[in-house]
Amino acid sequence: MSGATGLRLEYAAAGLEAAPADTLVAAQFGLAAPVPTDPVVPRVTVRMPVLHGPAALLERWSTAGPVRYGHYGAVQLAHTEAFTFGAIEAPEPPDAPERSGLEVATEWAYRQLHAALEAGDHPHLVRVWNYLPRINLETRGLERYRQFNIARQRALLACGRQIRGSVPAASALGSAEGPLVVYFLAARRTPRCIENPRQVSAYHYPREYGEHAPSFSRATLAEHAGGAALFISGTASIVGHRTLHTGDTAAQTRETLANIEALLGELKGFSLASLAYKVYVRHPEDLEVIRREVDAALGPGPSRVYLKADVCRADLAVEIEAAGGCGGP
Repeated sequence: MSGATGLRLEYAAAGLEAAPADTLVAAQFGLAAPVPTDPVVPRVTVRMPVLHGPAALLERWSTAGPVRYGHYGAVQLAHTEAFTFGAIEAPEPPDAPERSGLEVATEWAYRQLHAALEAGDHPHLVRVWNYLPRINLETRGLERYRQFNIARQRALLACGRQIRGSVPAASALGSAEGPLVVYFLAARRTPRCIENPRQVSAYHYPREYGEHAPSFSRATLAEHAGGAALFISGTASIVGHRTLHTGDTAAQTRETLANIEALLGELKGFSLASLAYKVYVRHPEDLEVIRREVDAALGPGPSRVYLKADVCRADLAVEIEAAGGCGGP
């Protein structure tokens, strides 16, 4: 998928070859052995089984223009004129009396991320992908996803960043194992943040979902001289702030797609057929039900991949994210 911004997204079987010179970030999904690390290209491994396709899948973002590589602390970076992609992996230390290992890893990763952006030419965070193991497990009396939200918010405030309103699109999914993995896109220009008229903004969720609400927008539009790219956050069967259709995977999938369509109604130039999709499936036995609903809504054209992942709410069976450029896929 490519757009007028020059950003390109492709999903392919992960091979042993080095990443091409135009690569901005490469994320390997699956339980196969990770591809050897490229010495310069930002690259991460997410221990998340692929449900349809190759055993190891590579999500590769690239560009038509020149790329400059570098790093800031532990953050791997790739820069173009308009954008920066970056990636960081944060192993969890043992839990301490005052906070969990996940909180320590999350705050460290986000402080590193924002320090890297402040030191560069692209300070505006557009999209963040977060993968952490055992996302629904309760430890120290608190679900790990809520621990992640606490630490992310703490880091954002410490770095002088907003926690509501002008915040990036994001996803947070549960991987099978491994460190906290974060990769992200930042831009020279402030993105347009888009909320869904069918949903309460995540950063305004009531306290029943945690004392620290998630800090993300439902979508962001990264505009630039050549066009625009759309990034839709992880989207699920939530209307208002409540989960709908618990126990009915087909209905949850349809509601999720309805939410994505509602977001597209806030924009011009995008349609369901012009996006590429990443579909997270909690229970592998639900895959065919979900694929049937997705195929009925999208038709054969749009790119889509299916991964086994735990979703941030235990009553959600499926989550879908999407990306698109003005030129279509």
